Amino acid sequence: MQKMTIGSSKKRQRVLPTSPPSSSSSSTTSSITTPTPTTTTTKPFYNDRNSGDVAIRLFFELSPFDSTPTSIPPFTPTSTSTNENSIYEGIQTQIYLHSHVLHRSKYFSALLSDRWQSQTLTQKPLKINLGIPPTPTSLQSYKTVLQLLYTPDLSNSIDSVSTALDLLPIALELLFEDLVKSCVTFLESVPWTEAEEQRVLSLVPLLKQDESQELLSRLSPPTESDTSEEMLHSLVSSAINTYPNMAFVKAFVAKLLRDYSSRESAKRVLEAEFEKCIGVVKESLEDYSSPDFRGDHNETEAIQRLNLHKAMTNGKHLLWLIERMIELRVADFAVKAWSEQASFTADLQRAFRDDAWRNIVPGLPAVVLRCTSKLANAVAAGTILATKQVRKKLVKEWLPVLIVCKDNVSPMSPSNKSLYLELEETFLRIISTLPMSDSQELLQQCLSFSTRNVDDCPHLLTAFNTWFRRAARPPQTDNLC
Repeated sequence: MQKMTIGSSKKRQRVLPTSPPSSSSSSTTSSITTPTPTTTTTKPFYNDRNSGDVAIRLFFELSPFDSTPTSIPPFTPTSTSTNENSIYEGIQTQIYLHSHVLHRSKYFSALLSDRWQSQTLTQKPLKINLGIPPTPTSLQSYKTVLQLLYTPDLSNSIDSVSTALDLLPIALELLFEDLVKSCVTFLESVPWTEAEEQRVLSLVPLLKQDESQELLSRLSPPTESDTSEEMLHSLVSSAINTYPNMAFVKAFVAKLLRDYSSRESAKRVLEAEFEKCIGVVKESLEDYSSPDFRGDHNETEAIQRLNLHKAMTNGKHLLWLIERMIELRVADFAVKAWSEQASFTADLQRAFRDDAWRNIVPGLPAVVLRCTSKLANAVAAGTILATKQVRKKLVKEWLPVLIVCKDNVSPMSPSNKSLYLELEETFLRIISTLPMSDSQELLQQCLSFSTRNVDDCPHLLTAFNTWFRRAARPPQTDNLC
């Protein structure tokens, strides 16, 4: 009878033997009639040479592709496993079992069935050769499975994932259904390491559908929908909405985003959250800049405060999202969207010229300008390759907001002063990448960057000197033809 191969990638068919095995086969029974199981009066013991009526010889069955095949000694009654120091230990071993116990395995039950009664009984015990894979643990694992045939209740027999994974393929091969069920039940109930999960995956195709259903539900999503992206979206949303003030949660989700295998999925998730947050900020500032005064004064004031707080909270969310997008180099969408905010920047200018926000959300200007600075720096550094139109619009729309903040946010803290100076330098660097006509228009709006001491604004001086140096060159018309 052909012995099954452990670890096959195809679903294994549990085939029972249908014809008497040949005496020349390595996994065969002797040419004798199987003794009819008899009722014993004493409890049978595993490997009891005195009462066992079946002798199973386990030996390493090497494939034809093994480079150094080992010769297998002939089957002899003396090469038994009763002596654990036998010279055959690790190569072959003989175990004495009881036929009525072996019937618990459908494989052995078929071998011991009435279909062999046409043979003539010549000796006892009945001898069965069973080849096993030549691996370090296979001999002990096969012994354990045969010993478990003597255990009525297998519920407490499996104590580790490695044990279940070692025994399960043998239980499948020998059609030991009770042990298969116990192994699968144990594997369903406990966690696995990554290496153990790979072994489970290799065994799932060998299981029946009802046996593998629970394992498969744990190993893969139930449908073809992108559950990974859905999970990532939920984590990002939770990090900025459920835990807005818990930096370690955001740091953890940022780590997951960096390690996530699909950059495109991470990009879609971040862009979706970016659109949501910028929508809330814009709506809140629009409602604040154009309030409805038809209600009670106190009610209107409360609504105004709420609008500013919503803008501030979602502005912080935007800053975190922009940092993640830049980190993953997927911020091109955010830069383009940020450059197309004419109405939003107009609402910001109106809001910052009013004094009401100072006592409600004093940090709002800094949050908005940090978002702008992060994106502008990424453009100036080449991290984001923005088109000429996007670069121009980014400076054109947000330069007035910077100027309003410098003129109306006082007293100016050291952190704000550093932020303003950084954004000034970045805008000037971007202006230097634009055509002469565009840079001429935008540079004139940057005069407010000048200070009482001319030497304190070298970035502005350098930008104008660069423009005049280029303007002094003769037109390169010949090179344009």
